[in-house]
Amino acid sequence: MSAAAAGARLDHVGLSVADLDAEIAFYEAAFAFAVELTFTLGDDGTRGAMLLHPSGGRLELFERPGAAPGRHGLMPLEMLDARGYGHVALATPQLDVLYAEALRAGATAKVPPQPSPEPGVRFAFVADPEGHLVELVGRAA
Repeated sequence: MSAAAAGARLDHVGLSVADLDAEIAFYEAAFAFAVELTFTLGDDGTRGAMLLHPSGGRLELFERPGAAPGRHGLMPLEMLDARGYGHVALATPQLDVLYAEALRAGATAKVPPQPSPEPGVRFAFVADPEGHLVELVGRAA
């Protein structure tokens, strides 16, 4: 492995959405993201926002007029029927609390908190208001 590869780190995840303002409001309310930057791209009205989480992780949302809907509202295993990105995951020491807070903020329950296939780990899945999957991961301290 090169030094450049070893020094790289994940900066952000990008997500195309139908309603930028509604999705910003959800990720702020459910997961404590804050708008770091808003922007426009091109001449077609594409808008975007970079959201920053208190942990330093970032989520970039894009709203492009006329964008076709993707695979939304599916269960996590159904997302595996097609190749590509299927969800974003947030680690939390308070899985059950964050799961409940996400539901109160408008998320849809997909998989309730339960043991993960990974030993010593619990997980849950919710879908944001547009159906994008968010995994919540609770690792033993």
